Amino acid sequence: VLVSKAFKRFDDLGSEDSPQENGIQTSQYSAISPPASPVAQDEPFSTYFEEKVPIPESVFSFRKLWAFTGPGFLMSIAYLDPGNIESDLQSGAKAGFKLLWVLLGATIIGLLLQRLAARLGVVTGMHLAEVCNRQYPTVPRIILWLMVELAIIGSDMQEVIGCAIALNLLSVGRIPLWAGVLITITDTFVFLFLDKYGLRKLEAFFGFLITVMAISFGYEYVLVKPDQGELLKGMFVPYCEGCGPLQLEQAVGIVGAVIMPHNIYLHSALVKSRDVDRKNKKEVKEANKYFFIESAVALFVSFLINVFVVAVFAQAFYNKTNMEVVSFLCHPLSKPPECKYMFSNPPVCVQGVVLGCFFGPAALYIWAIGILAAGQSSTMTGTYSGQFVMEGFLNLRWSRFARVLLTRSIAITPTLLVAIFQDVQHLTGMNDFLNVLQSMQLPFALIPILTFTSLTSIMNDFANGLVWKISGSIVILVVCAINMYFVVVYVTSLNSVLLYVLSALLSVAYLCFVGYLAWHCLVALGVSCLDFGSRVSNRPAVFIEEQSEYDS
Repeated sequence: VLVSKAFKRFDDLGSEDSPQENGIQTSQYSAISPPASPVAQDEPFSTYFEEKVPIPESVFSFRKLWAFTGPGFLMSIAYLDPGNIESDLQSGAKAGFKLLWVLLGATIIGLLLQRLAARLGVVTGMHLAEVCNRQYPTVPRIILWLMVELAIIGSDMQEVIGCAIALNLLSVGRIPLWAGVLITITDTFVFLFLDKYGLRKLEAFFGFLITVMAISFGYEYVLVKPDQGELLKGMFVPYCEGCGPLQLEQAVGIVGAVIMPHNIYLHSALVKSRDVDRKNKKEVKEANKYFFIESAVALFVSFLINVFVVAVFAQAFYNKTNMEVVSFLCHPLSKPPECKYMFSNPPVCVQGVVLGCFFGPAALYIWAIGILAAGQSSTMTGTYSGQFVMEGFLNLRWSRFARVLLTRSIAITPTLLVAIFQDVQHLTGMNDFLNVLQSMQLPFALIPILTFTSLTSIMNDFANGLVWKISGSIVILVVCAINMYFVVVYVTSLNSVLLYVLSALLSVAYLCFVGYLAWHCLVALGVSCLDFGSRVSNRPAVFIEEQSEYDS
């Protein structure tokens, strides 16, 4: 009976014209809210979107752009987290200015992917996790959720460790790493509830943290005075003279650090905070345009900050060995008193803190302040990502505090254990492993976002055109191939037969699931010969909606 009822409504679509409102075809997906819980709620559901920012009625203006400003800058934090800073300084120290063009290209690719994420949120009123919950069957949906959670945990470990190291440096070692982790957990809880006092106040706080990073790393840039000619050449000439496997691995690491899987889910959710009438095609189109402009500005700012870091370490440490740096620091006349504690561990010196001995103690503390701002802001956005992903995939309707507590606990517990039982040297050495972990999760964000933004049953008139389908497919293939190379290089460097066998077994399961997502994506892109039982074909949205109700 249920199936026949569904097909009856499906057939009715052919005999009745779909309603039109202001030029856009209305469907279940054109103005849909997150799926309601079947169980009655005793407690009101509190989310980041309790307050909607109103959009002024006017033609293009900076006042209207200001109303849309916020989500893109929160999203850009992921391009400035401690993992990116670590990748930047390693790139400068190992390849000089020669890989700046890779950073520029990765940022542009990131902008194109963020555009897809923002469009999904604006057009459907749902973020990516919610759409995945409706479109994928139960088992693949749970596997996808677990993979995204792994990416969030890996990113969060980098961010919290960055904060803990910054606090350790600012206190001249008086605050141990485990205490720095606990402090980060506490202040993250406090800052996350700033949106209770107004969404714009929270966005302003993130803007303040980005400004702190720009001033801190910009100060280092002015202090070191990099060669501007070499900088421009490295940024716009896609060539790496004299580069070898070390520089190639670093180039791959830059792409892996810049394009973050959980950031796609985050951005598709953040754009829901603007008061846009999704039944009005003109408003939806306008919102897409403004969000793209805002994202471009935000990522341009993040790109400049990343360039500051790369340039500082390229100018100061390129073509210098660790022994040369350490011998300089060990010279009694060259080391200020403030560096006595800081440089008792040479591997830490080479990773940023050595600036204090080369350019004065102020450079050391200003660098630590910048790292603290990067870690704190990215930890907060990582927590938001965890909330959106968990709510979307699992359809949770818990209290706000319970959701924040669960999300934080999942991400923080492994970080705290590592901080208690390891030292700074081992923590900073985990960066490569965490980048590999996140690289492996990229297909679980990029493939779904291309899939769903290509479906007219979901996006209506705003579905990807042929150019975007082709270019999006090429970009995703290139990014995934680059990151898989990074994973293979990392695994082969482990030199363990047991790990090789384990990696091979996991790779088979991993590739099977990626193939399953790719199959759905190809169907959405129009490869109709593969459409045998796919849940994501371009059928009318009403039928898809009813199907999901029957499945549940």
